[in-house]
Amino acid sequence: MKKIDIHNLYKIFGPHPEKVMPLLSKGMSKDAIMEKTRHGVGVADVSFDVEEGEILVVMGLSGSGKSTLVRCINRLIEPTSGKVLVNGENVLKLSDTELRHFRQKHFGMVFQNFALFPHRTVLKNVEYGLEVQKVDSAKRSDLSMQALEQVGLKGWEDSYPDQLSGGMQQRVGLARALALDADIMLMDEAFSALDPLIRRDMQDELLELQDKVQKTIVFISHDLDEAIKLGDRIVLMKDGMIVQVGTAEEILTNPANDYVAKFVEDVDMSKVITAETIMKKSETIAYYKTDGPKAALRKMKKASISKIFVSKERKLVGIVKAADAADAAKRGEKTLEHILITDIQRVSPDTPAADLFPLLATSEHPIAVVNDSNNLQGVIIKGLILAALAEGTQSNGNENDKAA
Repeated sequence: MKKIDIHNLYKIFGPHPEKVMPLLSKGMSKDAIMEKTRHGVGVADVSFDVEEGEILVVMGLSGSGKSTLVRCINRLIEPTSGKVLVNGENVLKLSDTELRHFRQKHFGMVFQNFALFPHRTVLKNVEYGLEVQKVDSAKRSDLSMQALEQVGLKGWEDSYPDQLSGGMQQRVGLARALALDADIMLMDEAFSALDPLIRRDMQDELLELQDKVQKTIVFISHDLDEAIKLGDRIVLMKDGMIVQVGTAEEILTNPANDYVAKFVEDVDMSKVITAETIMKKSETIAYYKTDGPKAALRKMKKASISKIFVSKERKLVGIVKAADAADAAKRGEKTLEHILITDIQRVSPDTPAADLFPLLATSEHPIAVVNDSNNLQGVIIKGLILAALAEGTQSNGNENDKAA
């Protein structure tokens, strides 16, 4: 479901934006327009959507238009033209009074510089938005304490901002947005002012928090590693325009143009490529209830593999080796029970390739890729990872592990 839907959004800074629009449609650059007209192009013909519960990262270098864009969404900056639909309602059509109420209901915002009141306690800072909404004292205190607990600041409610570290101050800003219980969180370079270690911690905490609260988040960043870590999808901007929209993997493995390719060239692909991308589909499976050693061995010979995964009631239960199946068949065994190896590595489809290397190093068997229901999705072997990283593109197959 689309939570935010943006169509042909423009923001031109200057007294006569209507004179600039035709120049943009003719392909004139941002710099040329500034030189010719003394108008600044903030956002130019931007269109994208944000799904409910998605973290969408808008990124680009300084001057790309990303911060202008996020402020156009809630009209802290008034767009020149276009549509910003939130739950199907065009924000640009709202009166000042309607907009104020709409912001209070739908938008929470977290800023780079924390934006805390130094004379207010942590609790009173978190309460501020609710105070503006005229929520009664007891209720706003209760909601604010719940938000502080969510961000791990219970016990700090009576402290003042100057008594907190940078990371803790940013948590206060995050709690203030959460206390409003808005549908959408707009986060403008929220972690950029933090040192690298605290910044990584805050990124981890945001992802953990998102698992619980499932907000729709538009996150502004100039840091590609941050975008890759946080974003379900990434919107990459340059000179006020969108140059590519996609998942981190789509952008890194299939850049839209030379600018994007240059932008992402130094990224560690092992942190981006996932198990789902590089796994081989496992079409050859033994079934615990119906297949015995001879049947399993026959399937392995036909597929030219030395090990076969075993499924029971569609759930992965283990793996059987060809040598063990041959020995069991000679002994006249009719089931896989005594040769089934259950101690095998399982990973989810979204596991980064970087996390697979240590697992492969310590396991003599292929890695099973399973979904949340423990259904086998595919198989990972070391060669697949190396090939995918070398090529930087998707590598898919259709058979079980032929090298194991």
